[in-house]
Amino acid sequence: MTRTTPPRPVDVEGVFPALAAHRRTATRLHPRHGVPGARDSSVAGPLLWPAGEPWPVCTVAHPKGTGHLLSDVRLRRRIQDGARGRDFTGDEQRRLDAMKAADHVPDLRDDDPLPMLAVAQLATRDVPDLVGPEGQDLLQVFWCPFEAHGPDRTIDVVLKWRRSADVGTVLTPQPEPPVAGREECVPTTCVVHPEQVVEHEYLGLLDEGLQEEISAWEEGLLDEDEDDDGDDDDDYEDGPSSAASYATYEEYEAAMAAARTEEPEEIDYMSDLSIAPGWKVGGFASWHLTDPAPVGCQVCGTAMPPLLTVDKWECDGASRSWLPVEDRDAENDPRVLDPVGVYLGRGLMRVHTCPTDPLHPHRLSFQ
Repeated sequence: MTRTTPPRPVDVEGVFPALAAHRRTATRLHPRHGVPGARDSSVAGPLLWPAGEPWPVCTVAHPKGTGHLLSDVRLRRRIQDGARGRDFTGDEQRRLDAMKAADHVPDLRDDDPLPMLAVAQLATRDVPDLVGPEGQDLLQVFWCPFEAHGPDRTIDVVLKWRRSADVGTVLTPQPEPPVAGREECVPTTCVVHPEQVVEHEYLGLLDEGLQEEISAWEEGLLDEDEDDDGDDDDDYEDGPSSAASYATYEEYEAAMAAARTEEPEEIDYMSDLSIAPGWKVGGFASWHLTDPAPVGCQVCGTAMPPLLTVDKWECDGASRSWLPVEDRDAENDPRVLDPVGVYLGRGLMRVHTCPTDPLHPHRLSFQ
């Protein structure tokens, strides 16, 4: 099934023509639980990896056998998914209770090489905003699922570009680490439904005059909403909004719920008109938790836009207008709102690459 982002509630470039100079496309991946193949674009699916090529490994010294078994993480999610809408059975509860963080692989030394975890495979044929080295059409993303790398104690990400036509026999079975430091470092296997959308630059990086215009416009919308609310109160003070007008309180609640669905939602530049939430390729970086921090290439100094954004949510309460049309009947389903189960940093991680040479070392940023 395709996924379709609803039209933005306002043509923001029509209101602010200057924003046309601050637009960029992004490809929302819309990961959903599924069973991808080795030649498919996916999150945490099997990779198109040559049988004779060494698998990436983590060689940094850190505890590698202590944490959560990957098999437990996956079983927990299957049990929780299967028990949706009911209580756990006694057997399910016992199995869940037995899943503990522990030193599961005591023979695994801190300096032993550890297979990296396959996180994503993306093909340029599927993802319009995926641009790599010339002649290479497939990006494969790995990370070590332990937040123990570098001075910031984060995960370590490895990118591998390749030409898919060069891959003959595919490696099987594919290596993976037995343990993860946190369950939230383990992605659930998903198929993807790529969709290209238009984004606009983060508010705090626009010129000051444009920022002030947008802020004044948003305040004007709030004033209009307040005026409309006041009129409604006058019109319905003794009318349909009174519970006494209904035979039962349940009828009153149902009528009020129906009325609320017809009310226009509050429009906000950052939430509705600027940067799409969720897993995506390309687009702009949001700096909603920190001041904007430039990310430059450490080789040539070129500004590095985000290549891949890893997000906790497909959308949250503030960004609900980005929820795909096809998912509107399941807007509270965790398989829609949090399909991958990954939570890095404070919910969001970006992988930045150099537009001059994608093979220059990438960098990470977190929000």
